[in-house]
Amino acid sequence: MGGWQATVRRPRRTEASDLTGREIVIGPGECTGWHYHDVPLMAVVKSGTLTRILHDDTVEVHPAGTTFVEPPGSDHIHLGRNLGTEPVVLQVTCSLAEDAPWSVATPAPAAATPCGCPGHAG
Repeated sequence: MGGWQATVRRPRRTEASDLTGREIVIGPGECTGWHYHDVPLMAVVKSGTLTRILHDDTVEVHPAGTTFVEPPGSDHIHLGRNLGTEPVVLQVTCSLAEDAPWSVATPAPAAATPCGCPGHAG
């Protein structure tokens, strides 16, 4: 198979988990707030353009048709913003224990530029 392929290794866990997916919609001018994930999360941008601000103030832009992986752990805090005029629609997949949260809300990293999103501090 040609082209570039990403491999995500599933972390070893002791509790049962299921591969699960969901659609996330971020309206124009909205953001996710600062958060992280306990497990790797794979995402496909179905429409719009997602701008991600990472814990080290790095900015990544993901237009429709692109994919990305969000690594697990509190050392990978980030937020997603929709700076465009159409909704950002993401299809996300991960392996979660039955009652595990999809994400964990957290304060902005100390070095982060404030997001300026309505309803979110920092």
